[in-house]
Amino acid sequence: MYRPTAVSPSPSFLDVESTIRGLAQDYCTAFNTGNYDQVGALYASNGVYMAPNRQLAQGPRAIELCLRGLGDSGYADLRFETQRVDPSGDMAVEIGRYTLTISLENGASVVDRGKYVHVWRRLGAWLLQANAWNSDLPAIR
Repeated sequence: MYRPTAVSPSPSFLDVESTIRGLAQDYCTAFNTGNYDQVGALYASNGVYMAPNRQLAQGPRAIELCLRGLGDSGYADLRFETQRVDPSGDMAVEIGRYTLTISLENGASVVDRGKYVHVWRRLGAWLLQANAWNSDLPAIR
């Protein structure tokens, strides 16, 4: 019976993974401090942002405006927990979990949690090509 031997990750894989994890934390810091332009700058010129129950936003400026809208509507305290980074050449897929707080119009707040997929592409620097996320909680009505 064939049994593959355990192979330690190559140094380049570890470099990509640590870079992606760091960029994910930069994303959260910029969002949480209201620096939506800095979040938008993490996206490629044709990058797409696919938030649940919203239109697709494409390009850094459109994504910045979408994120500003989320922040203005009470989304705050975003946290990413990268669970996996799968690199392949100049592309990498990051899969993780998120939490964020949503302040409701009635003054209450809810902590949302869910999962996300980020597709990164190395275009000189690593930039987001696509971002999609959805909640584990029932829709708020």
